[in-house]
Amino acid sequence: MDEHKKVPRRIAQTVLNSLKGGVVPRIGLPYITVGRKSEIEALLHDVEIISDGGAAFRFVVGRYGSGKSFLLQTIRNYVMDRGFIVADADLSPERRLQGTRGQGLATYRELISNLSTKTRPEGGALTLVLDRWISAVQNEAIQETGLSPEDPALSAATDKKIFAVTASVSEMVHGFEFGKLLSAYYQAYVNGDDEMKAKVVRWFRGEYALKSEAREALGVNMIITDDDWYDYLKLFATFFRLAGYTGMMIMIDELVNIYKIPNSITRQYNYEKILTMYNDTLQGKAKYLGIIMGSTPQALEDKRRGIYSYEALRSRLAEGRFSKPGAWDLLAPVIRLEPLTAEEMLVLCEKLSQMHADLYGYVRHITTEDLAGFIRIEYGRIGADQNITPREVIRDFIELLDLLYQHPEMDLSSLLESDEFDYAKSEAVSDQAEAGFVEFTI
Repeated sequence: MDEHKKVPRRIAQTVLNSLKGGVVPRIGLPYITVGRKSEIEALLHDVEIISDGGAAFRFVVGRYGSGKSFLLQTIRNYVMDRGFIVADADLSPERRLQGTRGQGLATYRELISNLSTKTRPEGGALTLVLDRWISAVQNEAIQETGLSPEDPALSAATDKKIFAVTASVSEMVHGFEFGKLLSAYYQAYVNGDDEMKAKVVRWFRGEYALKSEAREALGVNMIITDDDWYDYLKLFATFFRLAGYTGMMIMIDELVNIYKIPNSITRQYNYEKILTMYNDTLQGKAKYLGIIMGSTPQALEDKRRGIYSYEALRSRLAEGRFSKPGAWDLLAPVIRLEPLTAEEMLVLCEKLSQMHADLYGYVRHITTEDLAGFIRIEYGRIGADQNITPREVIRDFIELLDLLYQHPEMDLSSLLESDEFDYAKSEAVSDQAEAGFVEFTI
């Protein structure tokens, strides 16, 4: 690798530590992205539609460790660079799309908490976005009128611009209250009233439990609830566009947690919420909004308790007669992740070995032939065509790199031929098969 292409040490450390721990790093993805070209292009086609005022909804389907979260993170970084605001959340037993004990609202709160922009990629960007919007409107008013910031007439010109935005969202469902609160935030900003700003932000985050509490604090008779939280995401998408962003992308992963809900009626209510969101995006009821949901194949296809158990969704999402493994229709609502090929994994291992050498300051001794031998062993074990995932291969490989660094007397071929390595491989397949069985029988 050329000197100028070295990965910065902080990024290399984060990438290698995250991958060894089996999680997707939030930074440094361009350095290790291989394959997935078709899937990424399909999702970026949606980005163009959203930018033009449309909406899009996709399911990204792949087994645990197949690269699903990696793909979502790659798209997340890309759209933030394009001026999007991104909100992401993983579902869990406490976070669903619909619930009787606030689980849907918990998902909304997580999404708003994780609001991210290019300048605030780690989340918590709501206050930043609101303040930036007001500041931008004030600057526009100064440029258009030529008035000084102290001139009272400038305040009137700014008020007019703010009102135009609040009036635009007021026409939408729950938009009147939303617009009223945007105005309240603006007035608090102008008056330096940090306490009122905090109250408005608290409302936007869905943290008021009672209408009486919101009425006393803010003079609005509405709160965000389990039933209507998605309507407010549509309002935010429209507002963000008016505030100067390209659009909003929502990413919800781990749909398997809906599949695992024991109560069939509760599962159906959650699938009904997915249907509402899906129909909204396709029927033009949402603007500047993209939704991507991550699922395992089983959580999608199981006709007893998966998404396909809800007939209205199954009829919309099931593939036609012509799609098949190796030739999926990537313009369809469901994007199925094909396994990375051995050649793609070889390229990835090349990148990781060089990154590891640069990070720890040694000359890389592993040859392409060594890497090919590692890949052959990984892909050659029994059941690899069905069970192997990038997560497993990467984790094994980084462990080998660490061992070789710590024990210079070792070499890759002797490690690969050891009984311990073979045993670990058979254990991995066995554990994964067992995990798949447990998931199926929950």
